[in-house]
Amino acid sequence: MNEPSQDFERLQSLNTVGTISYVLHLIVAVGALIPGGQFGPVLLIAALILDLVKRPDAEGTWHASHFRWRIRTVVIAAVLYAATVPLWFLFIFPGWLAWCAISIWFLYRILTGLMRMNKGLPMEFSA
Repeated sequence: MNEPSQDFERLQSLNTVGTISYVLHLIVAVGALIPGGQFGPVLLIAALILDLVKRPDAEGTWHASHFRWRIRTVVIAAVLYAATVPLWFLFIFPGWLAWCAISIWFLYRILTGLMRMNKGLPMEFSA
């Protein structure tokens, strides 16, 4: 059985990892909305790898829902961005609108997760 100090240290460590991941995601989300600011793929991949590697450490804690939230957000955004690729080749303006809509949704998810994590709350939403 874990001692209270070990549980506290575990939660602190998960909070640190979560903060780093959310900040990386936030940089990517903001960069996606700035023309010429699409420097995020490397940061996004780093955040995703961090989440995938550290996710097992969060099992049984409220942090597990945040790992699930961040991973799902990246996967869903990647699918949506990929689905808009034909729009960029056929019609530039609709492609740009779709990109902005997905980026705003991504930013919303990251800010929602970060605020809930900072309050010590799990993510209660599906998807």
